[in-house]
Amino acid sequence: VAAETEEIKNSQKQIAEKLQSIEDAISKMSILSKNTSHAAPEANRFMVKHEFKKLSKMFDGDYSEDVPLSFFSHFRWLGVERMDDRFTFYISCETKQHNMSIETELKFRLIGYNNITKTMKHGYLRKKTIDDTLELEDIEDEGQVLDNLTLEVEVEIIKMTGSKKEKMRTFDESQKDVSDVVLVVQDTQFYVSEMYLASQSTYLKTLFLGGFSESKKSEIALTGIDADEFQHFLEVLYGEFSIDDFTVEGILLIADFYDTPMVAKKYEMFLFRKIETLNSVTFRRKEAKGKKEMGKDPTEFRKKTFILKSCVKNESKSTNYSQIVCSLEKAF
Repeated sequence: VAAETEEIKNSQKQIAEKLQSIEDAISKMSILSKNTSHAAPEANRFMVKHEFKKLSKMFDGDYSEDVPLSFFSHFRWLGVERMDDRFTFYISCETKQHNMSIETELKFRLIGYNNITKTMKHGYLRKKTIDDTLELEDIEDEGQVLDNLTLEVEVEIIKMTGSKKEKMRTFDESQKDVSDVVLVVQDTQFYVSEMYLASQSTYLKTLFLGGFSESKKSEIALTGIDADEFQHFLEVLYGEFSIDDFTVEGILLIADFYDTPMVAKKYEMFLFRKIETLNSVTFRRKEAKGKKEMGKDPTEFRKKTFILKSCVKNESKSTNYSQIVCSLEKAF
């Protein structure tokens, strides 16, 4: 009996420690890779910082490994490409709804290269538009080898339209008579069943029943997550099929934070259906790189002097992706 009691105590301690670590990660920073940092998103902004390595060894047409992003279910990738003696850094946004647009203010900062900071406004639209360009001052790289470079991008969402998805289930005050706790996310109240959520999530079970101060409250604030994404997450948790291209990443992020296996099973098949498409895109990119002529020795390329030339908006004719790119061009 003593051994079983000790095992239960250890289990509770582990869950409590996991809860604390998750709370710390949400309130401060989520580390997605050893070279990439993502500041926990506020209601309308986020920051990503990544070190791109061995740029001098990239040939014309080469891409770096894309850095995955997961902010507001729209911002997807950060990466760099070498093309025509130019390095292009890009941040991609996917606007899936036909009437969707996202107005942003982006601040690019090159760490270590005079810590240059440039700010521009940009609208991500689904429909094809003419590229708009913002010319930047010439920034000379005096005597430095352009090899490892850290890029920091701060994104503020000024306005987002057309992104709302019709609710499949309500969690407002009309559900008060069948709920026993109110969860508050970004000033939005969700009336839910405490015991049901506790049975589906080890995080929420510890939060509700683990002896924390929150367990005595009838209204609990959850931080570090988006209210719309939490709505979709609850819909899936309550049996609705709310997973689609628009919601899957937000649901995935919250399900991972809150450790909800049932939600994981529901979107697992959805993700598997997407894997084939993603692998196909990756294969085509790798194949194209393999066929590209190698051109000049990259060691010659690294001897050049570079400047931060411009930030431009790219629109793809065949996808729904819009990109902001910063280019480093040779200075002659």
